[in-house]
Amino acid sequence: MSMQDDYDVLVIGGGPGGLSAAIKAKELGLRPLLIENREILGGIPLQCIHTGFGIHYFKEDLTGTELTYRLLDKFEELDIDYYTGAHVTDFASVSYLEKKVRVITAKGILDITTPTIIYAAGARERHAFDIRITGDRSAGIYTAGEAQTMMDVEGIMPGREIVIVGSGDVGLIMARRFALEGAKVKAVIETMPYPGGLLRNVVQCLYDHNIPLHLNTSVTRVIGKKRVEKVIISQVDGDLRPVPGTEGEIECDTIIIAAGLRPYLPLLESKDVIIDPATGGPVVNDYLETSIPGVFASGNALVINDLVDHVLEQGERAAEGAYTFIKNKGLPTVRFKRMIKGKNIRLIVPQYLSGDKDAIIYARVIKPMRDIAVCFPEIEKKINLPAVRPAEMIKVKLGKNEITRSKNGIRMELVHL
Repeated sequence: MSMQDDYDVLVIGGGPGGLSAAIKAKELGLRPLLIENREILGGIPLQCIHTGFGIHYFKEDLTGTELTYRLLDKFEELDIDYYTGAHVTDFASVSYLEKKVRVITAKGILDITTPTIIYAAGARERHAFDIRITGDRSAGIYTAGEAQTMMDVEGIMPGREIVIVGSGDVGLIMARRFALEGAKVKAVIETMPYPGGLLRNVVQCLYDHNIPLHLNTSVTRVIGKKRVEKVIISQVDGDLRPVPGTEGEIECDTIIIAAGLRPYLPLLESKDVIIDPATGGPVVNDYLETSIPGVFASGNALVINDLVDHVLEQGERAAEGAYTFIKNKGLPTVRFKRMIKGKNIRLIVPQYLSGDKDAIIYARVIKPMRDIAVCFPEIEKKINLPAVRPAEMIKVKLGKNEITRSKNGIRMELVHL
């Protein structure tokens, strides 16, 4: 069975990034189709019953579920076409303005023609093998997202004596969730000398519940025959290697891996899209267009965000990019200015600026700093900040007139005041 239809925009992914992109595309007068491989729309925030969502975008402190349903209500109001339980298996650029996309759905195979694609497939969690934890392969080892799904969707308690590996935001939130359910969170283990999550989560989830945080420490081995019985931990040196003679052990029955996320890009990687090693996502310009003309990226498939508000903004900007691409039959052929990583800057998105419009820059630092200025020397712009942390995204707006001051690249760096 094969069906064919034409759409202006094909959105891959039904989480916040995909929903906001489809909504914005429809509001701009385009005809979008959204494809989601799960059976329901909403993405990960649907299972997040804690607050902290939408503070900037909706100007309200919402739970992940509340934010999701606000998006879904708008999505349904606009009567946007979508398929759930569907998979995009391949796409090919027939011409600069035409792409053929194959989608497998419960109703059959769709062969869709579209000039633009917005890739918003999110991210995957790092698991125990990604962070090289050795030892027994016992029951009781979960990623933080798995544990969250079990507790907040399925109503299943994964364990009672918990060690959390990594201090990412989901891990911190799950530490609090376990504590509220009466479990004993023995420790949160972090290899870096600073927490990996937002400061507000460190305070609200760990300090407020007296949960120990061990920095410069790694889990080196899991011990347990059928079920996890304990973990061996060690202090690490400046190269994050275990220091001999510093070993210790923590008895537990459950290990939660909260070692961060990576953009999920198998479809784009199969098309040899250019990847930025720093972000793990595609290299994009300020329209959020990838190295494939007419293919845009947003949300955690572009760069790992710590706020869903940024994901929603990126979805809208990708839709605006698709609209410009269709309206002008391609994006403006200009000499893009490259964003250059300066002192203490680990990653920057977007990597190239056209100078045709204002741009939003997202960046992360390598290490924490206090009393600093974010500087763009080539355009003589400086923004003072009290502090920066690797876990907290820096967001800066560069005006069109500012961008055009530079003839070539624009360097972003941090300097002490």
